[in-house]
Amino acid sequence: MTTSAERALAIVAADSAFASIVAHSGRPPARRASPVSARFADVMSAITSQLLATSAASTIHARVVEACGRDVTPQSVLRAGEERLKTAGLNRAKANAMIALATAVEHGDVNFDRHSRLSNDDIVSELVRIKGIGPWTVQMYLMHTLGRHDVWPVGDYGVRMGWSLLHQLDETISERALREHGTRFTGNQSSVAWYCWQEVHRVRAAK
Repeated sequence: MTTSAERALAIVAADSAFASIVAHSGRPPARRASPVSARFADVMSAITSQLLATSAASTIHARVVEACGRDVTPQSVLRAGEERLKTAGLNRAKANAMIALATAVEHGDVNFDRHSRLSNDDIVSELVRIKGIGPWTVQMYLMHTLGRHDVWPVGDYGVRMGWSLLHQLDETISERALREHGTRFTGNQSSVAWYCWQEVHRVRAAK
């Protein structure tokens, strides 16, 4: 098993532009899969976070949790319903996406129990069939809930910004260009994304 320290060394070996942020932030976080019981609620949190700043997303999701009786399950989401979820601060599209996913789980169209055995691509294919769930949402689930090491979220603005800062680019790198760079980090892409986020935090803190 590759250690976090080994991942950090491999990333710097593949691209020396990461040396400074690795020295600043240390080892990337270890990634372990969360229990099956947490997976549905984690996707609900990722849906809330779409296109929102972290602080705003945290506030709204806390209200969603309250609307679901402090236990976010397919059943509690369906009991809450669209209007109550919207009252928590969600827009209609996000509320509908939550209800659609809860319904899909209830009908057996989405089965979180088997995700540990599926590839990243298969999980993306299963979940993006739900209207309102896009690749970014599934990628956050893959990284943070399933603990996958090879997730390359090129659509995440923070990752693109961090990459651009580390490489001193005049403009923020495009998704297409960043996708091509990801091939050199096979096996460690999730950690590279984490370092990109850390660079954004470091630059903002220095201002």
